[in-house]
Amino acid sequence: MGAITGTFKGFGVTFSHMFRKVVTTDYPFKPPVSAPRYHGRHILNRHPDGLEKCIGCELCAWACPADAIYVEGGDNTDEQRFSPGERYASTYQINYARCIFCGLCIEACPTRSLTMSNEYELARDNRQDLIFTKEQLLAPLLEGMEQPPHPMRLGDSEKDYYVGALDNPGTSAGAETSPMGPGRYQVEEHPGVTFPGAEQAAQRAAAGKGEGA
Repeated sequence: MGAITGTFKGFGVTFSHMFRKVVTTDYPFKPPVSAPRYHGRHILNRHPDGLEKCIGCELCAWACPADAIYVEGGDNTDEQRFSPGERYASTYQINYARCIFCGLCIEACPTRSLTMSNEYELARDNRQDLIFTKEQLLAPLLEGMEQPPHPMRLGDSEKDYYVGALDNPGTSAGAETSPMGPGRYQVEEHPGVTFPGAEQAAQRAAAGKGEGA
């Protein structure tokens, strides 16, 4: 008797769905919109002048429970500067065949360099293509940003980049929805753009020329 009752219950579930409205997603022409806090592809953000926020500390790699992140730090120089301070990430890779999108790397990042976008289209035909490099993860250059390496434009030291971070965060807003896609960012020049701290930089340059004369 119990088996017969269970059978009718099973058919009841089937029949109840037969008369419901069919919901069809027109993918990929009209992909569904993800939740605002959806954990998707990572982004390496920039400062307002274009310098990278990542300082190559490797805390994200240590925090990753799936061992999906690989970072190699490098030293900044006056001639080759990619981020404020002493260090930058010379190599940055995320293996999306391992990543579980837990967000622990985001919590570990001390400079808010690493954030997660809403992009979820990460399927690839080759496992090697699931290893995203630094060039693919870096946010595109927004208006007013300059492609590194270049000197610091926002102040005399890395402290100037973080003291006013709440008022002028410089995060690459909109990078997660960039139509150019990962790895296809274009470098654009924006002449006449004035950065915070530009006057101090001009004064330092003038003082250096005066000493050379």
